[in-house]
Amino acid sequence: MSNSVPDSLEKPRGNLSGFTKYFKYDFISGLLVFLIALPLCLGISIASGYPPIAGIFTAIIGSLLTTFISDSELTIKGPAAGLIVIAIGCIGEFGGDGMVGGWTESDVTAYQAALAVGVAAAVLQIFFGVFRAGILGEFFPISAVHGMLAAIGVIIIAKQIPVALGVSASGGPIEMLREIPTFIASANPAIAAIGLTSVLIMFLWPVVIGKFPRLKVLPSPLIVLIVAIPMGMGFDLMHPHSYTLQNHQYQLGENYLVAMPDRVFGMFDSLTAPDFSALQQPKAWKWVFMFFIIGSLESLLSAKAIDIIDPWKRKSSMDRDMVAVGAGNLCCAFVGGLPMISEIVRSKANIDNGARTRFADLWHGIFLLVCVALIPMVLHRIPMAALAAMLIYTGFRLAHPSEFMNVWRIGREQLVIFTVTLVSVLATDLLIGIAIGIATKAVIHLANGVSLRALFKPEIAVTEDDGTTVHLTAYQSAVFSNWIPIRRQIERVGLVERKNVELDLSETKLVDHSVMDKLHEMENDFEQQGLRFTVVGLDSHQPFAGHAQSARRKGLCTVQRLTIITDPDLEQQIQRHVVRLGASGYTSIPCYGVGRQQLQLATEEPNPQVRIEVIAPKESATLMMDFLRRELQPDHRLTFCLETVQVERLDAFLPNPNRSQQSVDSGSERLDAVAH
Repeated sequence: MSNSVPDSLEKPRGNLSGFTKYFKYDFISGLLVFLIALPLCLGISIASGYPPIAGIFTAIIGSLLTTFISDSELTIKGPAAGLIVIAIGCIGEFGGDGMVGGWTESDVTAYQAALAVGVAAAVLQIFFGVFRAGILGEFFPISAVHGMLAAIGVIIIAKQIPVALGVSASGGPIEMLREIPTFIASANPAIAAIGLTSVLIMFLWPVVIGKFPRLKVLPSPLIVLIVAIPMGMGFDLMHPHSYTLQNHQYQLGENYLVAMPDRVFGMFDSLTAPDFSALQQPKAWKWVFMFFIIGSLESLLSAKAIDIIDPWKRKSSMDRDMVAVGAGNLCCAFVGGLPMISEIVRSKANIDNGARTRFADLWHGIFLLVCVALIPMVLHRIPMAALAAMLIYTGFRLAHPSEFMNVWRIGREQLVIFTVTLVSVLATDLLIGIAIGIATKAVIHLANGVSLRALFKPEIAVTEDDGTTVHLTAYQSAVFSNWIPIRRQIERVGLVERKNVELDLSETKLVDHSVMDKLHEMENDFEQQGLRFTVVGLDSHQPFAGHAQSARRKGLCTVQRLTIITDPDLEQQIQRHVVRLGASGYTSIPCYGVGRQQLQLATEEPNPQVRIEVIAPKESATLMMDFLRRELQPDHRLTFCLETVQVERLDAFLPNPNRSQQSVDSGSERLDAVAH
């Protein structure tokens, strides 16, 4: 089931009427999201150094409480893989190691200290939303955030590989990555068989769904459980015993299974209160701010992403959503739960499964509550290696190689920021790593001519207001660090006063990628309100790359000049085709000339020829050269050359939008082959 095409123009709302009207859609989606959430909540909790049931507490509270506070209709609230690194770091800071070596008294003490840290961070999140500070999420540069998430993915993979192989291990991410060959050599074969089988299912199941779309209703985590639980029963993990393979003895037992209550309603015995004395230690406040900053940032980014893909284009209040997340985290920390955010993967599944309103989140929590309260003994049979496999897949998606290519296409400077942030997080921690990424971007901006004052304080003024459209002009720069005041000005004169806005960037020296991306978001915000937001004045700015949202610097723009010398008979044919392939114009000059072959024959009589010059972007010029080589050069006498030139205005040489782009589209594969 999918709601990619809304069944009516009416926007579903999560009120009493919506509860009954869209019950079928929300109930089914809640059930399907529950099947994904159950194993992930357990796995994230274990990986975070918390008891397994802590993640279930979080998802239940997130669904039962935040549903009635947030106005976000499709986000699913719950524990997320992105917070694993902070949670396990906090546990380690207070002397715990989670499930490594069993659940000891020191682990309990660290767990209670982490809960106190969670309470303090939740209070900050509530104030963050109440005082309408949700816009601060706009400050962080996109490439630095993506670099941080990729680093989190690498750390998750490094931490979960030993679990999937049945090996006890601890240490920093770089150290654990170096030890992977050792983990493989010392793996417990039975546990490794479960882990590797589960990993294969996680990676191959999307391929199967691609060939058999009807199987999409069965999420890969559910398939993993269907296979892994019987494997665990086959290895008799419920009872301690040993086995011998190739003259080496291995141990098996319940320590390789998820620790869950052993009776109905036993989950309530696991409620744990925070130890607030931990907040008296200065080190606790580092983790308070880590949970607050990174958790809030991830939650805001996820909620914004879900708004963008919402089929009904409903817009959530980021401040209200932050209050909801903070209130949920406060309740979670008081009963022993993990921190929560608006979670992107489950939210996307919620949309794909046909959810209409926020009550889908409610139903997914009710299913979790019923399952954990009534059948915890069944959940105890889940091998931890299977949960580790799910997290390895999650980590791989966060740090997917395509992320590097996507950033590269936006601009080389973005790849530098992305890579520096990723390496810094791995070498230090999340807070220092993201700070280094932000500093790197600031240095790049300074090197591109942005003054230190303009880096943080924008200059933007109303230059004209005719009652329906406000014309704003920005000066100096429009970059991530001064975007918040620019955004507030745009919202005040546009969305608040219900007027169209035209933003002129012709006086700026630099417009960075983060702002280009957010300007695109702003267009969508205005469109949803029945208004128009347009950006002008970038004609004299040179893009750093071919991507539509790459950074732009004021100055001469680089284009290509294609010069063709040929017989006059081919003049009109060539002119017709270069326009079709993207030329905005051309120059034809009659001339005379003698070629090499004529000189060799001692013929000095010059022949009439025509010189055709075209100035075009690199992509269009490449297509033109490809056409000349394939279609004309084999049968006709002509020469051509390509040179790089600089022009003041790029827009003067962009393809005419009224011309058919059919040939450009058909030639895109050839362009890619030439370009790469």
